[in-house]
Amino acid sequence: MANYTINDLLYLMSRLRDPNQGCPWDLKQTSQTLIQHSVEEVYELVDAIESANSKDIQAELGDVLFQVVFLARLAEEQQQFDFHQVVDQLCSKLIRRHPHIFIDGQLYVDSDQTPQRATISEHQVSKNWETIKSAERVTEGRDGLFDDVPLALPALLRAVKLQKRAATVGLDFTQAHSALDKLKEEIFELDQAMDAYQQQGASAQSAEQRMIDELGDVLFSSVNVARKLAINPESALRGANQKFTRRVLAVLDELPAYQTANDSQGEPITIDPELLDQLWQSVKHDD
Repeated sequence: MANYTINDLLYLMSRLRDPNQGCPWDLKQTSQTLIQHSVEEVYELVDAIESANSKDIQAELGDVLFQVVFLARLAEEQQQFDFHQVVDQLCSKLIRRHPHIFIDGQLYVDSDQTPQRATISEHQVSKNWETIKSAERVTEGRDGLFDDVPLALPALLRAVKLQKRAATVGLDFTQAHSALDKLKEEIFELDQAMDAYQQQGASAQSAEQRMIDELGDVLFSSVNVARKLAINPESALRGANQKFTRRVLAVLDELPAYQTANDSQGEPITIDPELLDQLWQSVKHDD
């Protein structure tokens, strides 16, 4: 049997959404209810990529594609657009944003012709991309600097996008060390805010808000350092999460007391802090 194609998937989707003979669960879904499913599928794809398991990556790519097809089907039923229009718009945008590849604005070339690719650096590609996007925003009536940076983005990702966008108008550090100096300054201000909070007491609302604001500045500045070092802060933080999990579990493996106390019906357990620190340092050294 021949492999299924994208047209088969679109037909499958139409059957799932058939008002008379479709699937009850699929018929119940809306664009809003699919938001969480779409987000979860993307994160599952991220996990698969980071695990470097090709079979899992293939499966998760399919799940993400299904969310795209599903959302396009819902839009088609509401006579807004269909999947083919999504593909058309995407191809048009990518051709427009890669003039160094599609010099004449055409996707296909004659078989007897050798496409002439413009000599261009990766940095210039990124610069041109932002210039083209800026022109598109003006055409679409979204010419504010941050108009197309979604509020719904995870805060870490949105911080990166906001900083990149500000950099297009010159509001940026010239080098990573300058961003790091700013981070150190924000950490000092957080330290001061924490002292003020402790002195005024936990009921001091203004002191607490200042502490929250300064911590936000520290996080934002950390993202800036990552960006200037060309490090993806989301990937760096995921790596730190995995490292922390690995080390905590390794410490617990060295604690027989934890193994027995873990069955004490959820009661808090007390472990010598010095012993924990010794084990942590040992695990950290071996990691």
